[in-house]
Formats: sequence, structure tokens, C-alpha cells
Amino acid sequence: MSDLGNQKRVSASILKCGVNRVWLDPERMADIEAAISRDDLRGLIDEGAIRARPKKGNSRGRARVQMKKRAYGHRRGPGRRKGASGARDPRKRAWIRKIRALRRTLREMRDEQSIDRSLYRIMYRKAAGGQFRNIAHLRAQIDLQAGRAR
Repeated sequence: MSDLGNQKRVSASILKCGVNRVWLDPERMADIEAAISRDDLRGLIDEGAIRARPKKGNSRGRARVQMKKRAYGHRRGPGRRKGASGARDPRKRAWIRKIRALRRTLREMRDEQSIDRSLYRIMYRKAAGGQFRNIAHLRAQIDLQAGRAR
């Protein structure tokens, strides 16, 4: 068997792939050996004597399983953590989440007229001042305020 390195290299450039992906048909070695021009090699590629092997890829299956588990809190234990809790979930992000939820709730309550505009404004300012821990706390305070107003 002679050296077919040149044929492989030229075929790789025609097939637009790497040299290692070029497959030469062992049955047609004599024809491949005789092919010296790019045109000859193109003919052999059309006949199927020379082919590009399929690309090898890394399976994402295991990664998908991991991501699915992380979505509901698994694989997030202390051994997995690198940053401080403040780096993983900054206080500012937590505040933004909380204030948006509070303001959304206040807006809904105002729009459905369960609170009037003046109480909405008072509670809005208190929320901005950080007076409420969460929506349940806000609702409890509104009930107290409404009870006082009666």
C-alpha cells in the first residue's frame, strides 16, 4: 500500500473537513492511488469512494439531567458553592424582587378598589422605606390600617 497522504490532504480541502475525517474506501485503493488531480478526487468523492466521516460531538444528555435537577434545588449544596451568599444572591437583587412584588400587589389592590388612592400612596412610601418583609406582611398592615380607618 502506497502513501495516500497527498490524496487525503487534497480530499480534506475539497470536503472542507480535517484530514482525520477523510475516509478512503479500502476496496478502491487502486483508483484513489491513481487519482492525482483535484478533479480526479472530486470524481471519486461523487462516486462515494472518498467520504467525510461524521463529526463527533459531546453528548449533552448528562448536562440536561443535571440542569433539570438544579431547577428544583438539587446539586446546590454547600460543597458546590464558591461565592459568599451575598455574591450568589446579592442583597440588591433580593430587594428588587421584593419591592417589585410589593408594588405589583399594591397596584392590583388599588385597581380593584380594595384600597383607596390615599392608602395606596401611604403604603407605597412605606414599602419604599422597607417597612414590609413580604406581601403577607403588607396585606396584614393594610388590614390594620383599614380597620383603623373605620
